Amino acid sequence: MEEEARFMQPASVLLGEPSFGERGFVVERLLAPEQAIVAYFARAELAVPRVERVALTECAGRVLAGEIAAREDHPSHARSTMDGFAIKSGGDARRAIVGEVRMGAPAPRAIGPDEALRIPTGGALPEGADAVVPIEDVDEDRATLALRSRVAAGENLTQRGADVRAGERVLAAGRRLGAPELGVLATLGDASVDVFVRPRFGIISTGDELVDPGTALSIGQIRDSNRYALGASLAALGAEAVQLPRVRDDMEALRRALAEALETCDGVLLTGGSSVGERDYTPRVVAQLGEPGLIVHGIRVKPGKPTLLAAVGGKPILGLPGNPASSLMILEAVARPIVVALTGETHARARGVEARASAPINGRAGWTWYVPVRLCVRGGTLVAEPLPLRSSHTSLLSRAAGYVTIDELHPKIEEGDRVAVTFFSCGGAPIETSS
Repeated sequence: MEEEARFMQPASVLLGEPSFGERGFVVERLLAPEQAIVAYFARAELAVPRVERVALTECAGRVLAGEIAAREDHPSHARSTMDGFAIKSGGDARRAIVGEVRMGAPAPRAIGPDEALRIPTGGALPEGADAVVPIEDVDEDRATLALRSRVAAGENLTQRGADVRAGERVLAAGRRLGAPELGVLATLGDASVDVFVRPRFGIISTGDELVDPGTALSIGQIRDSNRYALGASLAALGAEAVQLPRVRDDMEALRRALAEALETCDGVLLTGGSSVGERDYTPRVVAQLGEPGLIVHGIRVKPGKPTLLAAVGGKPILGLPGNPASSLMILEAVARPIVVALTGETHARARGVEARASAPINGRAGWTWYVPVRLCVRGGTLVAEPLPLRSSHTSLLSRAAGYVTIDELHPKIEEGDRVAVTFFSCGGAPIETSS
């Protein structure tokens, strides 16, 4: 019970003590991911997102900055949902055909109880009509028609305001705009809307071993891949990624790079140099940049223990591990709320599915583990297959459809257990079908 109580402590209990000592991180002082985020927002007062007016053609993926309410009823008039004849319900089966409703125009005249107007799908209902009889349900000659069956008032038509009423709130502020939302905005006559400005996140890769993607490798070198993965993730979260020059393992160079990034960007992502080694300068530099400074250093999580969460003024600084799988996983699973806060998005979207574990998945008591999984369909059941967790493997997450979170108090998932699979923001491996 003492161990369980320690794992469940609120972040405030653990703040104030450094999470590292002379020999590295002090595990007993590390925060769980949820605690780290609570601690972060308790100390960091992030800048309020700015607002801009954007044309509807440029709104896909943007976040609404204000509420959208209908200025008028939609539909603005009753209209047919079938090709047929507009009639008054009841009365005789035989009606005189007295004209035709044209698309995009009002009905040419009103009708009486013994009359009908030919009408297309979407056509405006004439005065005097309260129903539409489908064309296949009548017998007609040139001037008259006979109903094969009766229709009730309101059949095969949409009444004025049946979709949206004037003054009705349709979209709330903080909602990401996709295809359905853009369709609604256009229908309601909004050719442009207020959206939050995309926050600019500068990405700085650190390390003497890094080289550009097109460079031939020498022994000890690796290609700078993290910045591209993180950039794609940021874009999917609604931010703008700004690729900044790489920084070598030099404290003064890192200080200059961070200061310049904070001048031009709304936040900064650093990859590499966030641990407690002799040449891991990021924590020391960040701590000197301004208030509130370093808030969290080290998280009780795998992968990604040496994560750093900081802020200067209203701008976040996120120090991510250098290992490729770790850096992207931490951005997606831990730091995501910090990025999203700057986008203005407040309405959570579905991010995953439920599946059955294909094999046992073992974590570690007292730690949160993020385990990448492949998804496949077997015998009609969606199955999650755990992948070997190798944080230095760049290809690992490209093989995964998403990840399963193993929490501190339930460190083992048995074969066949239901598991929640969280998708990556910018997509993942497709769901496979196996026999």
